[in-house]
Amino acid sequence: MRNYEIEAYIRPDGRVGVRNHVVVLPTVICSLFTARRIASVFPQAVCIENQHGCCQIGPDLELTTKVLVNTAKNPNVAAVLVVALGCESVPYSRVVKEIEETGKPVDLVVIREEGEIKAIEKGIRILRDFVEYADLLKREKTDVSELTVGIECGGSDWTSAIAANPAVGYVADKLVDLGATVIFAETTELIGAEHILAKRAVDEKVAEKLLSVVKAVEEKARSIGVDIRGGQPTRGNIEGGITTIEEKSLGAIYKAGTRPVKGVLDYAEAPGEKGLYFMHTPGQDIES
Repeated sequence: MRNYEIEAYIRPDGRVGVRNHVVVLPTVICSLFTARRIASVFPQAVCIENQHGCCQIGPDLELTTKVLVNTAKNPNVAAVLVVALGCESVPYSRVVKEIEETGKPVDLVVIREEGEIKAIEKGIRILRDFVEYADLLKREKTDVSELTVGIECGGSDWTSAIAANPAVGYVADKLVDLGATVIFAETTELIGAEHILAKRAVDEKVAEKLLSVVKAVEEKARSIGVDIRGGQPTRGNIEGGITTIEEKSLGAIYKAGTRPVKGVLDYAEAPGEKGLYFMHTPGQDIES
């Protein structure tokens, strides 16, 4: 299939985005208020709501750090102001360093070094420069194959499986055929349909991982004596005509189209190659 030209923002690392956000990134919930105050001055700025970052250790801390870094690395982001408290678990200097690898502008404000008021003032000065920088950026012509597209379904009802999700799946197929990358998610919304997706895996290893992440979610629920059907389908899903978790899953997988599943990504992991990927995430829309 022939490729298509689009106009998008080409970042210093070569990745392509269709938005041009200036992000304020609090590394811990304790710096969230300050980050909000700084971002509120500029309509172009987006404050990432972070409820974590303190009293975390091990894999939990590593996951939070990875989410912060890869959110900032997203090619829809033009520049990043990191707002740290100064005593959090998250290694904020590492966060800044890893964002710098993209080549996009990034700076840091540490509240305990500046004081609350001075930190806000400094953050506003930095953000003003970032907003001016972003405003000067222009969309450039590039190929649609450079895009990475995340697909999501929310508020599912009985019509989702016959209208919205198949339509999204059609677009997903077209994007994959054109060489782009597509990611779908929500592990709890595969339960009862995982065997169908596993048949579309590019190899046995991918199929096994797909089945294993679904099994792990079910086993975790059983280990604490919880029936996962108490949360899936949701009350809204049921009121919309969905009767079982399997019915919801069978409808949800339509949004992934029909192309081979190239890999299973961990939460916040970036794909290494182009194609269709599943990301292991919660079923809650905001987190996924």
